[in-house]
Amino acid sequence: MLPVVAIVGRPNVGKSTLFNALTRTRDALVADVPGVTRDRQYGISRVGRRPCLLVDTGGLVSQAEGIDYLTAGQVHQAIDEAQLVLFVVSARDGLTGEDQEIAALLRRASKEVLLVANKVDGMDESVAAVEFARLGMGEAHLVTASHQRGLDAMMDAVDDCLPETEEEETAEEDPERLRLAIVGRPNVGKSTLVNRLLGEERVMAFDQPGTTRDTISVELERDGQKYLLVDTAGVRRRSKIADAVERFSTIKALQAIDRAHVVVLMLDAREGLTDQDTTLLGHALTQGRALVIALNKWDGLDADHRKAVRTELERKLTYVDWAQRVTISALHGSGLQELLDAVQRAWRSAMTEFSTPELTRVLRAAFEAHQPPMRQGRTAKLRYAHAGGKLPPRIVIHGSRTDTIPDSYRRFLASRFIKHFKLKGTPLFIDFRDSDNPYKDRKNKLTPRQLDKRRRLRKFTARKGRK
Repeated sequence: MLPVVAIVGRPNVGKSTLFNALTRTRDALVADVPGVTRDRQYGISRVGRRPCLLVDTGGLVSQAEGIDYLTAGQVHQAIDEAQLVLFVVSARDGLTGEDQEIAALLRRASKEVLLVANKVDGMDESVAAVEFARLGMGEAHLVTASHQRGLDAMMDAVDDCLPETEEEETAEEDPERLRLAIVGRPNVGKSTLVNRLLGEERVMAFDQPGTTRDTISVELERDGQKYLLVDTAGVRRRSKIADAVERFSTIKALQAIDRAHVVVLMLDAREGLTDQDTTLLGHALTQGRALVIALNKWDGLDADHRKAVRTELERKLTYVDWAQRVTISALHGSGLQELLDAVQRAWRSAMTEFSTPELTRVLRAAFEAHQPPMRQGRTAKLRYAHAGGKLPPRIVIHGSRTDTIPDSYRRFLASRFIKHFKLKGTPLFIDFRDSDNPYKDRKNKLTPRQLDKRRRLRKFTARKGRK
């Protein structure tokens, strides 16, 4: 296991900027307002002699209540699991009472601590270092995370404090780990679902829309299958987004869909399918992601309400009839095994291997049963098919005059392939290609005998014309 290094401090001292600089990513949200980070964010440090597992945390405040209290709980968990703590302070603001309270907390935790003074650009470094010496945590490492200044020296000190380990393959790179993105509108129960699957309060679940602001990735292994669960911020319609932080949260949620193998679209069963749910669904379809639709809070509905919700979904989701639908209660844990089973089926379908002979047999059977419509007195001819890719599965069909094939016939072929291969939970893309004429633009080279015969024929024709 990689050693764990937690980044802690009060709000707006640059913890997330430091996290992004060390991981060389933009995984952590950064904004010039306090309280952006709330959940723990994990990443691999790429600065220094060897990697370590960094944990970005929310800012600690005095007398925390509500959301701030839950944020503090996330910070305490990060400190407990860390082997080293980077205590970040702001050189611009100087030493504050909150810094001293956090220092006292870290002393009680009995963890090894490195003091990091951020935002030293444009300042007298000796003055900044002396001020924080009052904390009694050794000499402060002076950095400017936004400009990548001082990070190498700081990480050299981190390396000296950590035990020797071997670099591991990250969860994002593991080909056997299923990347599962959980998306939906605010307050539909995404974080509650993640916590229930993990069996711990890994991410904050609070009865207030917009609690999750960042995209949080968590590893899970269940029934022999490895997952990377991605909890995303709730996505609202653009007119409802009031601040820049939520706007960036929405962008990161959409990026999570792009990187996922399977997307779970969570709906509030009490509200049914809304316009914003349809927008999220459209983005998942555009990216060709395998899809499972989870109706949460199902346990709170009576029989008539459940029937009405099912009828509405059947009517509104006819264009994604291949998507699996599962009813769950994330709060009470009902339906979670059915959800994971549906995710597994969708992933297996999206990773299906197709053989060219079998694809061609299905294509010919479909063509004989129903040919494409005729255009200008002629119809397209389809010769053979082969696999064109996975995630999503893609089939390439070769033939002639394929540009005359309408979308309705493309959907007909897709339904035949889906039925034959028993695909569930994944879209199937079909591409048509006109087969090239192998003799196009080719000329036979004449032999000397043929050239001599052509010359004699031309002379004969010329004499006959003069007569």
